[in-house]
Amino acid sequence: MPKKNKAAPKLPGSIFTNVFFYVFLAIAIYLVFGTFLQTGINKDVRPISEVAVLIREEKVQDITVTGSDVNVLLKDGTAFVSKKEDGLSFDDFMANNNLDASKVFGKIEVKSKIALDQILSPILMFGFPLLLVFFIYRQMKNASGEIFSFGKSKAKVFSKGPQQVSFKDVGGCREAKTELMEIVDFLKNPEKYRKLGARIPKGILLVGASGTGKTLLAKAIAGEADVPFFSVAGSEFMEMLVGVGSSRARDLFRMAKEAQPSLIFIDEIDAIGRQRGMGIGGGHDEREQTLNQILIEMDGFDARTNVIVLGGTNRGDMLDPALIRPGRFDRRVTIPLPDLEDRREILAIHATGKPLAGDVTLDKIAKRTVGFSGADLENMLNEAAILTARENREVITERDLEEATL
Repeated sequence: MPKKNKAAPKLPGSIFTNVFFYVFLAIAIYLVFGTFLQTGINKDVRPISEVAVLIREEKVQDITVTGSDVNVLLKDGTAFVSKKEDGLSFDDFMANNNLDASKVFGKIEVKSKIALDQILSPILMFGFPLLLVFFIYRQMKNASGEIFSFGKSKAKVFSKGPQQVSFKDVGGCREAKTELMEIVDFLKNPEKYRKLGARIPKGILLVGASGTGKTLLAKAIAGEADVPFFSVAGSEFMEMLVGVGSSRARDLFRMAKEAQPSLIFIDEIDAIGRQRGMGIGGGHDEREQTLNQILIEMDGFDARTNVIVLGGTNRGDMLDPALIRPGRFDRRVTIPLPDLEDRREILAIHATGKPLAGDVTLDKIAKRTVGFSGADLENMLNEAAILTARENREVITERDLEEATL
């Protein structure tokens, strides 16, 4: 069943990183504003030479030295701060200036403990810009645009499991299913063919009008063989950036090889598989580079590679001859619009769970829906059910089906 694109759960590491960033930011703001506030309070900054003069004049009450800061309190209550030379102790300052500590009325206190802001300031100076860049990078990487993953494949992956689609879920297409059952056997029993020297087909082209069940058949092949299924539209390879399509093709085939035996389905392959040399770039546009990369990847399959590529298109006549030659898309399976018997089967599948009135028969519906594809039949039954619900009725009538057919 398809892997749902749910948002990835927050990992403990991610939560820790976010919390750490905001704590770091709060500390930085505190220190910055604290420095401004402290500067605002201690506006009186004087040279260290004035401290020496005031000590000689016996006007100093207390001196507190913290790092290079010398906080002086005078006897008259005046306070100011001064800066001593880095690497010079206050005792050396006193000795160099022939100062007597006894002339300080109170005490001279030298704090050996470095202030918190002196420890964190260098860390913040260098660490905060780095952390900010890392945080912005993570936000951009996790953004919905995923700008750092242009070259990654956009294929939807359907894993192995009991809820996979099988041929029983595909109505009609009897001839196509018979032919495709051999592909299932290739995937399930590759050694049987290798022992006989047979080359397993690299690619199968499903050609049919829109809505005839090409994608459903591809899923059914993967379900019957119980192998991983990679589904991607041809247009999803393309971006405005040059080289993105080739990169996505490489990534898709890499994933398929790692998961082999596996199946790749490229829907609307004509979006990238049209004949080369017809584009504006004269053979050098992005579409043709992507096609060249797909051809290279398919040529890189060796005898032990158990990956089969399915291509779906309703314009088989437009495909490049190099794409459909033997050794690449070896086989072409045509899926026509359903005939009467096919329409009965398709209606029976999609009518499951929809209460039909007693006078409504699937045979009658099948006979009047000539030219309908499988998707058209499913949509008709769905529209009839919506009309019934809109009028608060409990069963789908003939009139609902006729109105839904229009």
